[in-house]
Amino acid sequence: MSTNTTLRQLLVILNDSVAALEERARSLGLPLPDLNNPFSPPSEAFRGDPACAEAASRISAAALHLEAIFTPPQVSLYHVVAGHFKSAALQVCLESHVTEILREAGPQGLHINDIAAKNGQDPLKLARFIRYLAVQHIYREVSLNVFANTRISSMMDTLKSSAEIIANPDLKHDGTPGLAALASHHLDEAFKASAYAWDTLANPKTVKSDEPNASPFNRAFNTQGSLWDLYARDERRQRRFNIGMQGIQSLQPADAILKSYEWATLSPGSTIVDVGGGVGTSSLVIAKNFPELHIVVQDLDGPISDARELWAKELPNANITLEVQDFFKLQPRDHTVSIFLLKQIMHDWSDSYCVKILTQLRSAASANTKLILVESIIPFACHDSGEDSVPGAVPHEAPEPLLANYGAVNEMAYSMDIGMFLHFNSQERTIRHMQDLLLSTGWKVVKVRRQDGDSTFLQAVEAVPVEV
Repeated sequence: MSTNTTLRQLLVILNDSVAALEERARSLGLPLPDLNNPFSPPSEAFRGDPACAEAASRISAAALHLEAIFTPPQVSLYHVVAGHFKSAALQVCLESHVTEILREAGPQGLHINDIAAKNGQDPLKLARFIRYLAVQHIYREVSLNVFANTRISSMMDTLKSSAEIIANPDLKHDGTPGLAALASHHLDEAFKASAYAWDTLANPKTVKSDEPNASPFNRAFNTQGSLWDLYARDERRQRRFNIGMQGIQSLQPADAILKSYEWATLSPGSTIVDVGGGVGTSSLVIAKNFPELHIVVQDLDGPISDARELWAKELPNANITLEVQDFFKLQPRDHTVSIFLLKQIMHDWSDSYCVKILTQLRSAASANTKLILVESIIPFACHDSGEDSVPGAVPHEAPEPLLANYGAVNEMAYSMDIGMFLHFNSQERTIRHMQDLLLSTGWKVVKVRRQDGDSTFLQAVEAVPVEV
């Protein structure tokens, strides 16, 4: 396909999608985002409509495709090469509370000298970092050396006063929505670990290792222990991480777990085992909606101890068993299991460890037991023919000449995948990888249930026992 043809096709997609988005949003009475206004939940309401969401994804994918064509290739390359520079700049601004200071200043912005007077930074140095981010539309330079927030930079806002967080920086993220805490975590532990990715892969001892302690994190922090061991020694980092995880939970659809299986088809008294379920947050949603089902939440002693408090408070009369169980060990045989449910367990472990978990579950499964894995499924960057014919295996794809996976519009899933490698030497998986992994342990994928409007984040993979 010639460049001229591709260009014209991209322009058609842009024009048609913009027109469709404007018309649909207008008919629903929904505003479209303004880059120069701070983020607010109503500004994202349009994305809850599937037609609006699809049009927005096509607009972004087409614009990024055009950028890749017409931006000088060396500049495009250095968008990635200099990624750590951007991360460094973002960390400086986040940790010195620039976003909160600018929110208090309002849309007219604030001079760099006044910003620095509040957070104690060198104004000449700080201006360089903010200006660098303004090139990415993260902050904007309203006039010479006067900066203001944008829709993107406001995502780092804790909504606290700058005076409060400057006085108590260790408590900055307490009681906040959590996204700023998540960004701070990634700009600290993950950022440091990323510098050792190649060192890890270049070392003969770790290049093909499946061990959790053969990760870039272990090199960066000079430890044989895990991220959790670090947090046991570092209360500030642990608190920040926990708050960040709460932020991720808030981004998930409230009914996501309910759409992971047709729970209403189970007979009363059927047993669902939530493997590695923590305190049972996901199971709690199922129990509230399907009280006739028997829920077993399994995890180690600490989470199960906390689970007893949660369930006693939230659903004291639930048909629930809280069970201390290591998922690498033999499953109890005192109940017939209808569903083994694992939510974001596989992505914490490399393949050899996943095999151990899945093998134990297969040994405990009856012929009618089903396995439900709720995971982020990584799409291929090319067209997937879907030759295996498993329903839902192939995500919704973008029209040509766009990348089939919408390119960087869906980059978050790929970022999570690399993050799992950096921290745990583990990964997110493509559906083909997941199928092969499951089949090797006696499970066959029969269906993939994808969340509405999202083809990657927290999809449910259903598998049944087979002989191997």
